[in-house]
Amino acid sequence: MINAAEAVIIGGGIIGNSIAYFLTQSGVKPVVIERNDLATGASGACDKAIILSSKNPGLHLQLALASAALYQELDSELGPEIEYAKDGGMIVIENSEQWEAMENFAARQRQIGLNVKMLDKKETREVQPALAEHILGCTYHPDDAEVNPINITLQLAKKARQNGAQYLLHTEATAIKTDGGRVKSVVTSRGSIAAPLVINAAGAWAPGLFTRLGVSLPIRPRKGQLLITEAKPRLIRGDILSAGYIAAKYNPTLAENGDDVYTQLGVGLSLGQMRSGNFIIGATREFVGYDTRSTPQGIAAVARNAVRFVPALAGVNLIRTFAGLRPYTPDGLPILDWVHGIEGLFVAAGHEGDGIALAPITGKLVSQVVTGEKPQVDVTALGIGRFSDIGNKVKDG
Repeated sequence: MINAAEAVIIGGGIIGNSIAYFLTQSGVKPVVIERNDLATGASGACDKAIILSSKNPGLHLQLALASAALYQELDSELGPEIEYAKDGGMIVIENSEQWEAMENFAARQRQIGLNVKMLDKKETREVQPALAEHILGCTYHPDDAEVNPINITLQLAKKARQNGAQYLLHTEATAIKTDGGRVKSVVTSRGSIAAPLVINAAGAWAPGLFTRLGVSLPIRPRKGQLLITEAKPRLIRGDILSAGYIAAKYNPTLAENGDDVYTQLGVGLSLGQMRSGNFIIGATREFVGYDTRSTPQGIAAVARNAVRFVPALAGVNLIRTFAGLRPYTPDGLPILDWVHGIEGLFVAAGHEGDGIALAPITGKLVSQVVTGEKPQVDVTALGIGRFSDIGNKVKDG
Protein backbone atom coordinates (compact mmCIF):
# COMPACT_ATOMS: atom_id res chain seq x y z
CA MET A 1 0.00 0.00 0.00
CA ILE A 2 1.21 3.50 -0.86
CA ASN A 3 1.39 5.71 2.26
CA ALA A 4 2.37 9.07 0.77
CA ALA A 5 2.31 10.88 -2.56
CA GLU A 6 3.10 14.21 -4.18
CA ALA A 7 -0.53 14.40 -5.27
CA VAL A 8 -3.61 12.19 -5.14
CA ILE A 9 -6.19 12.16 -7.94
CA ILE A 10 -9.55 10.65 -7.05
CA GLY A 11 -11.24 9.18 -10.12
CA GLY A 12 -9.99 6.89 -12.88
CA GLY A 13 -12.09 8.19 -15.75
CA ILE A 14 -10.87 10.24 -18.66
CA ILE A 15 -10.72 13.45 -16.59
CA GLY A 16 -8.62 11.92 -13.82
CA ASN A 17 -6.29 10.22 -16.29
CA SER A 18 -5.89 13.35 -18.39
CA ILE A 19 -4.89 15.23 -15.24
CA ALA A 20 -2.45 12.45 -14.33
CA TYR A 21 -0.95 12.53 -17.82
CA PHE A 22 -0.38 16.29 -17.84
CA LEU A 23 0.87 16.36 -14.24
CA THR A 24 3.55 13.82 -15.12
CA GLN A 25 4.50 16.00 -18.08
CA SER A 26 5.18 18.73 -15.49
CA GLY A 27 7.25 16.46 -13.27
CA VAL A 28 4.59 15.65 -10.67
CA LYS A 29 4.04 11.94 -10.01
CA PRO A 30 0.50 11.48 -8.69
CA VAL A 31 -1.32 8.50 -7.25
CA VAL A 32 -4.65 7.84 -8.97
CA ILE A 33 -7.36 6.16 -6.88
CA GLU A 34 -10.24 4.39 -8.61
CA ARG A 35 -12.85 2.28 -6.83
CA ASN A 36 -13.42 0.05 -9.87
CA ASP A 37 -11.37 -0.37 -13.05
CA LEU A 38 -10.32 2.50 -15.30
CA ALA A 39 -13.03 3.88 -17.61
CA THR A 40 -15.85 1.99 -15.89
CA GLY A 41 -17.93 5.08 -15.08
CA ALA A 42 -19.18 7.69 -17.52
CA SER A 43 -15.99 7.40 -19.60
CA GLY A 44 -16.93 3.84 -20.50
CA ALA A 45 -20.62 4.55 -21.01
CA CYS A 46 -20.71 7.30 -23.60
CA ASP A 47 -20.45 7.94 -27.32
CA LYS A 48 -17.29 8.67 -29.29
CA ALA A 49 -18.00 12.19 -30.51
CA ILE A 50 -15.77 15.23 -30.09
CA ILE A 51 -18.33 17.73 -31.31
CA LEU A 52 -17.37 21.41 -31.36
CA SER A 53 -20.54 22.56 -33.10
CA SER A 54 -22.71 21.59 -30.10
CA LYS A 55 -20.87 23.90 -27.71
CA ASN A 56 -22.26 27.20 -26.52
CA PRO A 57 -20.41 30.22 -27.97
CA GLY A 58 -18.18 31.73 -25.31
CA LEU A 59 -16.04 29.94 -22.73
CA HIS A 60 -17.62 26.56 -23.48
CA LEU A 61 -16.57 26.70 -27.12
CA GLN A 62 -13.21 28.26 -26.24
CA LEU A 63 -12.44 25.26 -24.05
CA ALA A 64 -13.58 22.86 -26.75
CA LEU A 65 -11.39 24.49 -29.40
CA ALA A 66 -8.34 24.36 -27.13
CA SER A 67 -9.10 20.73 -26.33
CA ALA A 68 -9.48 19.86 -30.01
CA ALA A 69 -5.99 21.20 -30.69
CA LEU A 70 -4.61 19.04 -27.88
CA TYR A 71 -6.36 15.98 -29.31
CA GLN A 72 -4.29 16.31 -32.45
CA GLU A 73 -1.13 16.26 -30.33
CA LEU A 74 -2.40 13.29 -28.33
CA ASP A 75 -3.14 11.43 -31.54
CA SER A 76 0.58 11.50 -32.33
CA GLU A 77 1.65 10.88 -28.74
CA LEU A 78 -0.73 8.04 -27.83
CA GLY A 79 -0.92 6.27 -31.16
CA PRO A 80 -3.62 4.77 -33.38
CA GLU A 81 -5.16 2.81 -30.51
CA ILE A 82 -7.22 5.85 -29.50
CA GLU A 83 -8.98 5.75 -32.90
CA TYR A 84 -8.96 9.52 -33.35
CA ALA A 85 -10.37 10.78 -36.63
CA LYS A 86 -11.70 14.04 -38.05
CA ASP A 87 -14.78 12.84 -39.91
CA GLY A 88 -17.02 15.87 -39.40
CA GLY A 89 -20.22 16.28 -37.45
CA MET A 90 -23.70 17.60 -38.06
CA ILE A 91 -26.72 18.71 -36.05
CA VAL A 92 -29.82 17.82 -38.06
CA ILE A 93 -32.86 20.08 -38.24
CA GLU A 94 -36.47 18.98 -38.62
CA ASN A 95 -38.54 22.18 -38.77
CA SER A 96 -38.38 25.92 -39.35
CA GLU A 97 -38.31 26.73 -35.64
CA GLN A 98 -35.23 24.56 -35.17
CA TRP A 99 -33.67 26.06 -38.31
CA GLU A 100 -33.97 29.59 -36.93
CA ALA A 101 -32.56 28.58 -33.54
CA MET A 102 -29.62 26.66 -35.03
CA GLU A 103 -28.91 29.41 -37.57
CA ASN A 104 -28.53 31.89 -34.70
CA PHE A 105 -26.46 29.39 -32.72
CA ALA A 106 -24.12 28.80 -35.67
CA ALA A 107 -23.80 32.52 -36.42
CA ARG A 108 -22.57 33.17 -32.88
CA GLN A 109 -20.13 30.27 -33.17
CA ARG A 110 -18.71 31.67 -36.41
CA GLN A 111 -18.07 34.99 -34.69
CA ILE A 112 -15.43 33.34 -32.55
CA GLY A 113 -13.83 31.33 -35.32
CA LEU A 114 -15.72 28.05 -35.71
CA ASN A 115 -16.07 27.03 -39.34
CA VAL A 116 -19.65 25.78 -39.00
CA LYS A 117 -21.96 25.85 -42.02
CA MET A 118 -25.70 25.72 -42.60
CA LEU A 119 -26.56 23.03 -45.15
CA ASP A 120 -29.93 22.77 -46.87
CA LYS A 121 -31.83 19.52 -47.37
CA LYS A 122 -29.99 18.50 -50.54
CA GLU A 123 -26.56 19.34 -49.16
CA THR A 124 -27.30 17.50 -45.92
CA ARG A 125 -28.24 14.30 -47.73
CA GLU A 126 -25.11 14.56 -49.87
CA VAL A 127 -23.07 14.33 -46.66
CA GLN A 128 -25.30 11.70 -45.01
CA PRO A 129 -27.43 9.92 -47.65
CA ALA A 130 -29.04 7.64 -45.05
CA LEU A 131 -30.96 10.47 -43.38
CA ALA A 132 -34.76 10.50 -43.54
CA GLU A 133 -36.57 12.55 -46.17
CA HIS A 134 -38.17 14.89 -43.63
CA ILE A 135 -34.82 16.39 -42.52
CA LEU A 136 -34.76 20.06 -43.59
CA GLY A 137 -31.03 20.62 -43.20
CA CYS A 138 -28.26 20.76 -40.64
CA THR A 139 -25.37 22.66 -39.18
CA TYR A 140 -22.16 21.02 -40.36
CA HIS A 141 -18.63 21.31 -39.03
CA PRO A 142 -15.98 19.41 -41.01
CA ASP A 143 -13.46 19.46 -38.15
CA ASP A 144 -15.67 17.70 -35.62
CA ALA A 145 -13.91 14.51 -34.62
CA GLU A 146 -14.25 11.24 -32.76
CA VAL A 147 -12.20 9.04 -30.46
CA ASN A 148 -12.57 5.73 -28.68
CA PRO A 149 -13.33 6.93 -25.12
CA ILE A 150 -12.22 3.75 -23.36
CA ASN A 151 -9.02 3.41 -25.37
CA ILE A 152 -7.91 6.98 -24.86
CA THR A 153 -8.57 6.73 -21.12
CA LEU A 154 -6.40 3.60 -20.96
CA GLN A 155 -3.67 5.12 -23.14
CA LEU A 156 -3.51 8.26 -20.99
CA ALA A 157 -3.14 6.03 -17.94
CA LYS A 158 -0.45 3.94 -19.65
CA LYS A 159 1.58 7.02 -20.53
CA ALA A 160 1.10 8.51 -17.05
CA ARG A 161 2.36 5.26 -15.51
CA GLN A 162 5.41 5.31 -17.78
CA ASN A 163 6.10 8.83 -16.52
CA GLY A 164 5.87 7.87 -12.84
CA ALA A 165 2.20 7.95 -11.85
CA GLN A 166 0.96 5.14 -9.62
CA TYR A 167 -2.51 3.59 -9.66
CA LEU A 168 -4.63 2.04 -6.92
CA LEU A 169 -7.56 0.29 -8.58
CA HIS A 170 -10.47 -1.32 -6.75
CA THR A 171 -9.68 1.16 -3.99
CA GLU A 172 -12.39 3.51 -2.77
CA ALA A 173 -11.65 6.99 -1.44
CA THR A 174 -13.89 7.28 1.62
CA ALA A 175 -12.81 10.60 3.13
CA ILE A 176 -10.50 13.57 2.71
CA LYS A 177 -8.76 14.57 5.93
CA THR A 178 -7.75 18.15 6.66
CA ASP A 179 -5.91 19.85 9.49
CA GLY A 180 -5.51 23.55 10.19
CA GLY A 181 -7.13 24.60 6.93
CA ARG A 182 -5.07 22.42 4.63
CA VAL A 183 -5.48 18.99 3.11
CA LYS A 184 -3.71 16.23 5.02
CA SER A 185 -4.57 12.86 3.51
CA VAL A 186 -7.05 10.71 1.63
CA VAL A 187 -8.60 7.82 3.52
CA THR A 188 -9.21 4.79 1.30
CA SER A 189 -10.59 1.30 1.68
CA ARG A 190 -6.96 0.12 1.87
CA GLY A 191 -5.51 2.74 4.20
CA SER A 192 -4.57 6.43 4.23
CA ILE A 193 -2.35 8.29 1.78
CA ALA A 194 -0.72 11.51 2.97
CA ALA A 195 -0.51 14.20 0.29
CA PRO A 196 -0.22 17.99 0.11
CA LEU A 197 -2.40 18.07 -3.02
CA VAL A 198 -5.68 16.23 -3.59
CA ILE A 199 -7.68 16.57 -6.82
CA ASN A 200 -11.29 15.43 -6.80
CA ALA A 201 -12.04 14.18 -10.33
CA ALA A 202 -14.76 11.74 -9.33
CA GLY A 203 -17.38 13.00 -11.79
CA ALA A 204 -20.95 12.51 -10.62
CA TRP A 205 -19.61 11.14 -7.31
CA ALA A 206 -17.47 14.21 -6.56
CA PRO A 207 -19.96 15.89 -4.17
CA GLY A 208 -20.05 12.96 -1.74
CA LEU A 209 -16.36 13.27 -0.93
CA PHE A 210 -16.85 16.85 0.24
CA THR A 211 -19.91 16.34 2.45
CA ARG A 212 -17.96 15.80 5.68
CA LEU A 213 -15.98 18.96 4.99
CA GLY A 214 -19.15 21.05 4.81
CA VAL A 215 -18.53 21.86 1.16
CA SER A 216 -21.41 21.52 -1.31
CA LEU A 217 -20.93 21.01 -5.04
CA PRO A 218 -23.94 21.63 -7.33
CA ILE A 219 -23.26 18.48 -9.34
CA ARG A 220 -26.08 16.04 -10.05
CA PRO A 221 -25.92 12.68 -11.84
CA ARG A 222 -27.72 12.82 -15.19
CA LYS A 223 -28.27 9.41 -16.74
CA GLY A 224 -27.70 8.78 -20.42
CA GLN A 225 -28.95 5.52 -21.93
CA LEU A 226 -27.23 4.33 -25.12
CA LEU A 227 -27.51 1.38 -27.50
CA ILE A 228 -24.96 -0.69 -29.43
CA THR A 229 -25.97 -2.58 -32.57
CA GLU A 230 -24.49 -5.43 -34.54
CA ALA A 231 -21.75 -4.53 -37.02
CA LYS A 232 -22.89 -3.39 -40.46
CA PRO A 233 -21.21 -2.01 -43.61
CA ARG A 234 -20.41 1.69 -43.44
CA LEU A 235 -23.59 3.78 -43.48
CA ILE A 236 -22.71 6.85 -41.38
CA ARG A 237 -19.63 9.07 -41.66
CA GLY A 238 -18.71 11.18 -38.67
CA ASP A 239 -21.29 11.88 -36.01
CA ILE A 240 -24.89 13.05 -36.09
CA LEU A 241 -26.74 14.95 -33.39
CA SER A 242 -30.27 16.32 -33.56
CA ALA A 243 -31.39 19.83 -32.71
CA GLY A 244 -33.57 18.14 -30.10
CA TYR A 245 -30.41 16.77 -28.49
CA ILE A 246 -29.08 20.31 -28.12
CA ALA A 247 -32.39 21.47 -26.66
CA ALA A 248 -32.41 18.64 -24.09
CA LYS A 249 -28.78 19.28 -23.18
CA TYR A 250 -29.13 22.97 -22.42
CA ASN A 251 -32.75 23.07 -21.22
CA PRO A 252 -33.26 20.38 -18.56
CA THR A 253 -36.60 21.87 -17.50
CA LEU A 254 -38.09 20.66 -20.80
CA ALA A 255 -38.32 17.17 -19.33
CA GLU A 256 -40.28 18.41 -16.33
CA ASN A 257 -42.96 19.92 -18.55
CA GLY A 258 -42.91 17.33 -21.34
CA ASP A 259 -46.11 15.63 -22.45
CA ASP A 260 -44.47 12.77 -24.40
CA VAL A 261 -41.95 10.10 -23.50
CA TYR A 262 -39.20 11.59 -25.67
CA THR A 263 -39.32 14.94 -23.90
CA GLN A 264 -39.77 13.40 -20.46
CA LEU A 265 -36.67 11.26 -20.90
CA GLY A 266 -34.69 14.06 -22.55
CA VAL A 267 -34.23 11.99 -25.70
CA GLY A 268 -32.13 13.48 -28.47
CA LEU A 269 -30.28 11.76 -31.28
CA SER A 270 -26.58 11.05 -31.06
CA LEU A 271 -25.44 8.60 -33.71
CA GLY A 272 -22.13 7.32 -34.94
CA GLN A 273 -20.66 4.18 -36.43
CA MET A 274 -17.55 2.69 -34.90
CA ARG A 275 -14.61 1.40 -36.91
CA SER A 276 -15.89 -2.10 -36.21
CA GLY A 277 -19.15 -1.23 -37.99
CA ASN A 278 -21.31 -1.19 -34.86
CA PHE A 279 -23.64 1.76 -34.42
CA ILE A 280 -23.63 3.62 -31.11
CA ILE A 281 -26.99 5.30 -30.57
CA GLY A 282 -28.07 7.74 -27.88
CA ALA A 283 -29.34 9.11 -25.75
CA THR A 284 -31.54 10.01 -22.83
CA ARG A 285 -30.84 12.74 -20.27
CA GLU A 286 -32.54 11.80 -17.01
CA PHE A 287 -32.32 12.94 -13.40
CA VAL A 288 -32.90 9.65 -11.57
CA GLY A 289 -30.21 9.72 -8.92
CA TYR A 290 -27.45 7.14 -9.17
CA ASP A 291 -29.53 4.55 -11.03
CA THR A 292 -27.47 3.20 -13.94
CA ARG A 293 -29.96 0.60 -15.14
CA SER A 294 -31.13 0.58 -18.74
CA THR A 295 -34.93 0.70 -18.89
CA PRO A 296 -37.35 -0.75 -21.45
CA GLN A 297 -38.92 2.69 -21.85
CA GLY A 298 -35.55 4.37 -22.42
CA ILE A 299 -34.29 1.72 -24.84
CA ALA A 300 -37.48 1.90 -26.90
CA ALA A 301 -37.48 5.70 -27.00
CA VAL A 302 -33.84 5.94 -28.09
CA ALA A 303 -34.29 3.23 -30.74
CA ARG A 304 -37.49 4.68 -32.21
CA ASN A 305 -36.02 8.15 -32.27
CA ALA A 306 -32.96 6.90 -34.16
CA VAL A 307 -35.08 5.13 -36.78
CA ARG A 308 -37.04 8.34 -37.27
CA PHE A 309 -33.81 10.01 -38.43
CA VAL A 310 -32.15 7.04 -40.16
CA PRO A 311 -34.84 4.59 -41.38
CA ALA A 312 -32.26 1.95 -42.38
CA LEU A 313 -31.58 1.33 -38.70
CA ALA A 314 -34.98 -0.37 -38.38
CA GLY A 315 -33.52 -3.64 -39.63
CA VAL A 316 -30.40 -3.60 -37.46
CA ASN A 317 -30.21 -5.78 -34.34
CA LEU A 318 -29.30 -4.38 -30.93
CA ILE A 319 -26.63 -6.35 -29.09
CA ARG A 320 -26.08 -4.27 -25.95
CA THR A 321 -27.51 -1.40 -23.92
CA PHE A 322 -25.86 0.60 -21.16
CA ALA A 323 -26.19 3.80 -19.18
CA GLY A 324 -23.73 6.24 -17.66
CA LEU A 325 -24.04 9.08 -15.18
CA ARG A 326 -22.93 12.48 -16.44
CA PRO A 327 -21.93 15.05 -13.79
CA TYR A 328 -24.38 17.89 -14.49
CA THR A 329 -23.93 21.48 -13.29
CA PRO A 330 -26.61 24.20 -13.54
CA ASP A 331 -24.71 26.28 -16.10
CA GLY A 332 -23.37 23.39 -18.18
CA LEU A 333 -19.72 24.15 -17.43
CA PRO A 334 -17.27 22.15 -15.31
CA ILE A 335 -15.87 23.25 -11.97
CA LEU A 336 -12.10 23.72 -12.02
CA ASP A 337 -11.11 25.42 -8.79
CA TRP A 338 -9.40 25.27 -5.44
CA VAL A 339 -11.75 24.60 -2.55
CA HIS A 340 -11.56 27.91 -0.72
CA GLY A 341 -10.48 27.59 2.88
CA ILE A 342 -8.76 24.22 2.38
CA GLU A 343 -5.25 24.64 1.03
CA GLY A 344 -4.26 21.93 -1.41
CA LEU A 345 -7.75 20.67 -2.27
CA PHE A 346 -8.85 21.05 -5.89
CA VAL A 347 -11.99 19.98 -7.75
CA ALA A 348 -12.16 19.08 -11.45
CA ALA A 349 -15.64 17.76 -12.15
CA GLY A 350 -19.02 18.68 -13.62
CA HIS A 351 -18.38 18.16 -17.34
CA GLU A 352 -21.77 16.44 -17.91
CA GLY A 353 -21.77 15.09 -21.48
CA ASP A 354 -18.61 16.95 -22.49
CA GLY A 355 -16.06 14.95 -20.53
CA ILE A 356 -14.57 13.30 -23.61
CA ALA A 357 -14.44 16.52 -25.62
CA LEU A 358 -12.96 18.61 -22.80
CA ALA A 359 -10.67 16.05 -21.16
CA PRO A 360 -7.37 17.16 -22.74
CA ILE A 361 -7.79 20.84 -21.94
CA THR A 362 -9.06 19.99 -18.46
CA GLY A 363 -5.97 17.92 -17.75
CA LYS A 364 -3.66 20.63 -19.01
CA LEU A 365 -5.42 23.46 -17.18
CA VAL A 366 -5.54 21.61 -13.87
CA SER A 367 -1.86 20.73 -14.18
CA GLN A 368 -1.00 24.35 -14.92
CA VAL A 369 -3.06 25.75 -12.04
CA VAL A 370 -1.88 23.34 -9.34
CA THR A 371 1.80 23.70 -10.33
CA GLY A 372 1.62 27.49 -10.32
CA GLU A 373 1.78 28.06 -14.07
CA LYS A 374 -0.42 30.55 -15.88
CA PRO A 375 -3.31 28.54 -17.34
CA GLN A 376 -3.69 28.45 -21.10
CA VAL A 377 -7.33 29.49 -20.68
CA ASP A 378 -8.53 31.76 -17.85
CA VAL A 379 -10.43 29.46 -15.47
CA THR A 380 -11.83 32.20 -13.23
CA ALA A 381 -15.34 31.67 -14.60
CA LEU A 382 -15.12 27.96 -13.76
CA GLY A 383 -14.75 28.61 -10.04
CA ILE A 384 -16.90 27.18 -7.27
CA GLY A 385 -17.86 30.69 -6.21
CA ARG A 386 -19.99 31.24 -9.31
CA PHE A 387 -22.70 29.24 -7.54
CA SER A 388 -24.01 31.44 -4.76
CA ASP A 389 -24.89 28.66 -2.31
CA ILE A 390 -21.43 27.10 -2.00
CA GLY A 391 -17.79 27.97 -1.78
CA ASN A 392 -16.31 28.06 1.71
CA LYS A 393 -14.94 25.27 3.79
CA VAL A 394 -16.83 24.85 7.06
CA LYS A 395 -14.80 22.42 9.13
CA ASP A 396 -11.74 20.22 9.20
CA GLY A 397 -12.37 16.60 8.34
